[in-house]
Amino acid sequence: MEGSEGSPLDKLRRHVRILVDIGRLAGENADLTRFLDQAVVQIARAVEIHHVKVLKYRPRSSDLLLIAGVGWKEGAVRSATLSADLRSPPGRAFQTAEPVTIKDFGKQEEYVRSDLLKEHGIVSVSNVPVLTNGAAWGVLEVDSTAPRDFTEDTTDFLTAAAALIGTVLRHNAPPEEARMMAAAAEAQRREILLREMQHRVKNNFQLVLSSISIQKRRSQGAEVHRALDHVASRINAISLAHDQLAPRHEGQTVRLSDYIRALCSAIRQQIEDVEVDVESDELELSIDRALPVGLILNETAMNSIKHAFGPDGGRITVRLVGGIGFGEARLTVSDNGRGIINVSENGSGLKLIASLARQIGGTIEQQSSDSGATTILTFPLIP
Repeated sequence: MEGSEGSPLDKLRRHVRILVDIGRLAGENADLTRFLDQAVVQIARAVEIHHVKVLKYRPRSSDLLLIAGVGWKEGAVRSATLSADLRSPPGRAFQTAEPVTIKDFGKQEEYVRSDLLKEHGIVSVSNVPVLTNGAAWGVLEVDSTAPRDFTEDTTDFLTAAAALIGTVLRHNAPPEEARMMAAAAEAQRREILLREMQHRVKNNFQLVLSSISIQKRRSQGAEVHRALDHVASRINAISLAHDQLAPRHEGQTVRLSDYIRALCSAIRQQIEDVEVDVESDELELSIDRALPVGLILNETAMNSIKHAFGPDGGRITVRLVGGIGFGEARLTVSDNGRGIINVSENGSGLKLIASLARQIGGTIEQQSSDSGATTILTFPLIP
């Protein structure tokens, strides 16, 4: 029977024994995929559960890929994806670097149950982050088809198992280090420093998002929750930009096209019944200029979601085009909603958009009618 964990002492002994087995697997397997495939089986034994998965965060698409698992239908492992936003249990665990447990999806409203979980009849989950160098790499999740109150001992075991997985990940990283050693010493130094900075920055974002999550649980009222969610979405937009950082001789550069796609993916995951279409030229921009572009996109999309659509949802279209005028680019965000007619020109969102455009020497045009709203940002493509 799933979830029959036995006495606390028996459970503790089983956990210790299986952690030793996972540690032995880590030493025996040079192949990461084989290790993860075997580790999830051992974790299922320890927790006495049928469904286990390891999820890897993908910065370019801002989602979590199921890279190893047991109990899932054929074809799900290494192809199924889950949302990385804060309404997704594994997304919350990844973003905040804290465990997330749900006893029964049907008795809560804060989290959304993914299609994958619905398809497999999952009603209870426990997630712990997988950390490498102090920053979240992905998530280890166990899933139950019956309501289950995962104990603190189970969470401790999962955290220990995730730590073992993180250790193996560090030792089995792609051969980037070897390639850098063959490259120029200066290029190697910049790459290492950049990765260290990204880990530290990611840690800081996770701490802030965790604080917002705690404050949301302590606060009452839908308006307060909406405000905190809005702040969290802005922080996530900044975090996504740092995920796209690339080392360059002239400084820290963001692949703007990848950033726009990842941000749109994150926006799409935040709300049901709203589609986001993206077309983007392949552009790069320094991070201090890419951040305002991303925040303007995020703010504009949130305005559409909040004001333009009814209960049936709608569609947001995002276009990023380079080669406009003399070395300029154009970001166009439009929706097919009812028009944004009740938003004050003095509202904080519109003030923020105007301020961000001025920071990068850009101009903002906004149009709204009963067939939809459009915001156009035109800005210089200074590297």
